[in-house]
Amino acid sequence: MAVSPHPDGVPPSDVPLPGGATRRAMTAEQARDPNYFPGLASAIPLGIQHVLAMFVSNLTPPIIVAGAAGFGFGSPDPGELIYMIQMSMLFAGIATLLQTIGIGPVGARLPLVQGTSFAFIPIMLPIVAGQGVAAMAALSTAALIGGLFHAVLSAFVGRIRFALPPLVTGLVVLMIGLSLMRIGVQYAAGGVPAIGTPAYGAGVSWLLAGVVVAATLGLKFFARGIWSAAAVLLGLLAGYVLALALGRISFAPVASAGWVMLPSPFHFGFALSGSAILGFCLTGFVSSIESIGGVEAICEGSARRPASDREVVGAVSADGLGTALAAAFGAMPNTTFSQNVGLIAITGLMSRHVVTVGAVFLVLCGLAPKIGALVTTIPIEVLGGGVIVMFGMVASAALTMLSGVEWSQRNMLIFGVSLSLGLGLQLEPDAVSHLPETARILLTSGVLPAAFIAVVLNLILPGRAAD
Repeated sequence: MAVSPHPDGVPPSDVPLPGGATRRAMTAEQARDPNYFPGLASAIPLGIQHVLAMFVSNLTPPIIVAGAAGFGFGSPDPGELIYMIQMSMLFAGIATLLQTIGIGPVGARLPLVQGTSFAFIPIMLPIVAGQGVAAMAALSTAALIGGLFHAVLSAFVGRIRFALPPLVTGLVVLMIGLSLMRIGVQYAAGGVPAIGTPAYGAGVSWLLAGVVVAATLGLKFFARGIWSAAAVLLGLLAGYVLALALGRISFAPVASAGWVMLPSPFHFGFALSGSAILGFCLTGFVSSIESIGGVEAICEGSARRPASDREVVGAVSADGLGTALAAAFGAMPNTTFSQNVGLIAITGLMSRHVVTVGAVFLVLCGLAPKIGALVTTIPIEVLGGGVIVMFGMVASAALTMLSGVEWSQRNMLIFGVSLSLGLGLQLEPDAVSHLPETARILLTSGVLPAAFIAVVLNLILPGRAAD
């Protein structure tokens, strides 16, 4: 469904749209203009394409957090999980509207799609691990405070970017991917509840996960347009159809779910946790750098101009405000989704109004709990196949960022020491069992110790200017 601007600015012919309709091609200047509106005939399918590209990634973090807490897939009452899924869609849509439409200084007014962030998962899991719904109060409160801190940080983040070169940001993204890979394999093998039983690692589980991976790769490389952009979602659909044929799906949650669900303020309660608040504030700093990267990629790659200070500040402030707003209603932190930045480069259309249409679609989905209930019927092995692909792509994106690093002996040592300690402490959390709870949660998150060590070493070791 690529929209191809004519390089000479002359609309020479009709461009086909889904359903057999056509429209005149836009000029190159219009395609690069965030304020250009191509008309509903183009905006609706292209906006939905943006939603399809981020849909699975947006729903995965709440599913992982609920599973770690103990009320996820397979729990007797899926009500709280359904609520978290719905709120993830609703507030991803609202946060996206903050970016595309904006309120005063908040929002980049660019086609930035917001969604629940993987970056916070290593911080969230130790907070809720095995503690049930009750742990969500501390998590939501910390996310609210961290989001407000993130919004305030927007005024200063541009001045401290010198401390976060690709060596550091690439390491952080790599740590996020590495931290999540174990979860993907656990899901594909049958999920945490099946560990220790004959069902864990059974052949049928790996069959379901394998079908998802194979279908995703096939669509991504051999299909075009929306079929390629929504490859992960369609791969999950292939695994879902197989699971349905094998009799592994029950639609009881869908039948019992209501038709409309409204958000409730402080749905999980309010509880202060110093370690959780500190973790969210520190991770919010890292997330803000990711958002700046998304703004720069869109402006330089699609608009062929550098991002303005107002756009950078607006994007980061919308990130933080969107996170705070979502947390106040029990949803997960938000960030700018890089896969949608890439989708804009593919379509060649930078219209923020197209993304606004997609955001409205997300909001409508978030108000319909039967959609969330349908998501909970997906077998965990099918979801595992999807997240294996997604988490692998997170690590691959990190390698792309790191490819631009000058791999001097200094940088290799900084990277090696930071990765070794960050990943090592995450894999062996008992090594810091004698420390206070706050220090244990932060040190075993993987991401934060690796980022802290890399930033400090990069600033104090000689040779930074030369590199």
